[in-house]
Amino acid sequence: MSGHSKWATTKHKKAVIDAKRGKLFAKMIKNIEVAARTGGADPAGNPTLFDAIQKAKKSSVPNKNIDSAVKRGAGLEAGGADYETIMYEGYGPNGVAVLIECLTDNRNRAASDVRVAMTRNGGSMADPGSVSYLFNRKGVVIVPKGELTEDDVLGAVLDAGAEEVNDLGETFEVLSEATDMVAVRTALQEAGIDYDSAEANFVPTMQVELDEDGARKIFKLIDALEDSDDVQNVFANFDVSDDVMAKVDA
Repeated sequence: MSGHSKWATTKHKKAVIDAKRGKLFAKMIKNIEVAARTGGADPAGNPTLFDAIQKAKKSSVPNKNIDSAVKRGAGLEAGGADYETIMYEGYGPNGVAVLIECLTDNRNRAASDVRVAMTRNGGSMADPGSVSYLFNRKGVVIVPKGELTEDDVLGAVLDAGAEEVNDLGETFEVLSEATDMVAVRTALQEAGIDYDSAEANFVPTMQVELDEDGARKIFKLIDALEDSDDVQNVFANFDVSDDVMAKVDA
């Protein structure tokens, strides 16, 4: 599967222990708040909220922070901000297509942060629609391996609309149409299979193969973008081989 997924897996492991933990927590809390505002405070009737809470818990966000975010979002507690989702498009080094998803209460600040990160790290902004056509919106469920085989996971999710199961090393990635994601996640739960996260992401339809230098440059750009509090997700269409990834990690 794509280097981007391998990168996402590596990043997920590092994020839980590194200094950006506070930033990661803040982004997850924001997700919960927005989900509660949009679909109500009951996770049982609001799958987006359910998944946002699940991801936060798996990343060790304290329960009291999660509860407060739900209450703020639902208007049961003061202090909730009015966030809007904005997508920016651009190109990174080596012509890698980049989609930047922001969740912000200040459109100007978000635009400025994204532009500065892009221009300082070999990227350039692009017009709306000029990059997004290179991606499809997909449901992405991440399942920790443990004792599971690919067949175990596939058997549980095939009838629920899953399209493919990819081995990412320490986890499996289950892809489906975005509209089938909740059914896929529910099928895993019913089969007694634990999962780390379930969310609708942008998955590239074609990829740019990067060497070590190219990989370092794109990771630096993604880091700079994700350093902004307003940037919620960064999607990019690059592929990095295991050999190159090992050199970058070293």
